[in-house]
Amino acid sequence: MELLLRNNSTIAVVGLSPDPWRPSHEVTRYMREQGYTIIPVNPNHKEILGLECYPDLLSVPGSVDIVNIFRRSQAVPAIVEQAITIKAGTVWMQLGVYHEEAARIAREAGLTVIMERCIKIEHMRIFSAK
Repeated sequence: MELLLRNNSTIAVVGLSPDPWRPSHEVTRYMREQGYTIIPVNPNHKEILGLECYPDLLSVPGSVDIVNIFRRSQAVPAIVEQAITIKAGTVWMQLGVYHEEAARIAREAGLTVIMERCIKIEHMRIFSAK
């Protein structure tokens, strides 16, 4: 996981909320402060954290290293399908987000899959210990 976080810098956050008290907002703000390029993905907003927001992964210009999912588990298959289409490297399902079948499909397509882990917690665990 250390190499994944060290060697990937662009994170598309699917389900990013503009509300600062929401976990997606807090986690994303932290990752941005750590130097990651953040791409908000939420069809209900034009801008979050001062960044242009996209309605879905297919609308994102350029490449995406990590697709960080803050949506309910039942939404994961469609997001994974888009992640495969855009050739993302990793699908990261946050705490409480789990979909084994979508994970299997993503792995078969060559994506790395992380489930039920918080990217902020993992980043802090790995990099603050050094």
